[in-house]
Amino acid sequence: MINRIIIALSAAALSGPAAIAQAPVTNSAPEPALEEAGVSSASTRAASQGETATAAPSAADVAAGAEPVATPPDPEVDPDGVQPFQLLGQSVEPGTWRQLAWTASYHFGQLGGATPVLISHGAQEGPVLCLTGAVHGDELNGIEIIRRVVHSLDPNALSGTVIGVPIVNLAGFQRNSRYLPDRRDLNRYFPGSPTGSLASRVAYSFFTEVIEHCDRLADLHTGSFHRTNLPQLRADLTQPAVVELSRGFGGIAVLHTEGAKGTLRRAAVDSGIPAVTLEAGEPLRLQPQQVDQGVRGIETLMHQLGMIDRERRWSTPQPVFYESYWVRSDHGGILLTLVRVGDVVTEGTVLGTITDPITNVRHEVRSPYRGRILGMALNQVVMPGFAAFRVGIQTTEEAVQEEAAAQPADEPSVEDTDEATETERPPPERAEETAPRTDGEDAPEEEAEESDGKVPQAPVNTDAAPAQSSEPADSSPALSEPEEPVAPDP
Repeated sequence: MINRIIIALSAAALSGPAAIAQAPVTNSAPEPALEEAGVSSASTRAASQGETATAAPSAADVAAGAEPVATPPDPEVDPDGVQPFQLLGQSVEPGTWRQLAWTASYHFGQLGGATPVLISHGAQEGPVLCLTGAVHGDELNGIEIIRRVVHSLDPNALSGTVIGVPIVNLAGFQRNSRYLPDRRDLNRYFPGSPTGSLASRVAYSFFTEVIEHCDRLADLHTGSFHRTNLPQLRADLTQPAVVELSRGFGGIAVLHTEGAKGTLRRAAVDSGIPAVTLEAGEPLRLQPQQVDQGVRGIETLMHQLGMIDRERRWSTPQPVFYESYWVRSDHGGILLTLVRVGDVVTEGTVLGTITDPITNVRHEVRSPYRGRILGMALNQVVMPGFAAFRVGIQTTEEAVQEEAAAQPADEPSVEDTDEATETERPPPERAEETAPRTDGEDAPEEEAEESDGKVPQAPVNTDAAPAQSSEPADSSPALSEPEEPVAPDP
């Protein structure tokens, strides 16, 4: 009997568990250990070969004729879930934050550098919001606004995607210059051309590689050339999608302008991407109040779009201005302003004075309109014809729609024929005598003006008293007649 058991064990070592099952063994005690060895080796081979694991039956199951049971495969990824976001040849996974790089290709050799592109790709579905800053290299407040917004986001709690480009015009920023190295204004060449000038090629590269991946755009700017603006949006209010976008910013004032040809905002809207320009502050300065206003407006927009759960409340309604006009100086000298951005003025309100530094003759700059100061020059030396104060005037939305519908399609607008975007018109009482003029190249460009941080308190009330003036209202020109020389101080 012992000899027969030894022979059976030797056969098992050579033939595996099947031979054991057929061996005429009278002692069944070793069978579990052999069965365990056979099962573990089969499972190990299946795992090492990447095959679907199949549960090995026991010797008793084999004898009973049981079929093998397959282990269920791993669950597949839901194809309807949030997909990775593709930009600049890179993939950003849902719920993650990444820094990519866009190269403007205006450098040569090893000079120059890549422009950082910050992406926060949410774990939930939602729109793609683009925030662009420093298209003009000397505008700093937008850089800080984008930094605060992008770095405050939690991708796991975000619905949608935020693309932040704090410094679009990196070459201008590095030189404290508004312009590109070829001395052109980048914000007059969008959407650009791959075979055009340097500015046009840079604009084309940025527009096709970044902007065309966006659903909505907020282009951040500040004032230009020693000017200041009330925090405000520039928006084409004849476009329903743009109207909806501008309403999402809360209580920030809105100024209706179609936008000059070549501006990033205009090019985006023409491509079907709702876009606005957010003005806040002076160039070459970082102003916390204006930055706070900008951050608050963008976070309000993101809440309205369902991207974040961070509601920001505004105590005043959003004032909307469908017209604005520049009040120019008729004399040269030292400009000293007497109003602030956001002030309500009436016809005849003294906005500032211009004093000849040689003769000491002083002239008053009076407002020919009733409205609100949306932008103004800082105290400086000016020349005749200088655009000094921008007055916003409220009109009805219906009037704007009718004007847009009445304009022939082939008739160029003010924005098409000049870099400036606003028409300078004479006072109402002289409107029939003098044809409208357009701002010249010395006038501030559309994406340029500022605010001193003062929040607009309410829509313009045309019956309100002048903000700062003890002079009676009259129908005089923008500047009064020359006064007698001012006596020197004792």
